[in-house]
Amino acid sequence: MANQLGVHEMLELHELLTFKTNCLTKSQTMLPLVSDTGLKGIIQEDIRGGIEDIQQIRALLV
Repeated sequence: MANQLGVHEMLELHELLTFKTNCLTKSQTMLPLVSDTGLKGIIQEDIRGGIEDIQQIRALLV
């Protein structure tokens, strides 16, 4: 798939991948500090979604 993407598209995907990775890192770092079960559930769902997003972006870049 990566050979079908233009240079600007690959750069945008890399930028998006970097952003998603930073968000995932922050969520994983904050999770142990949260005591509210509702908020903890939201963060855990965000982590699962972030991992899926990162995997999909990586698949596009291969």
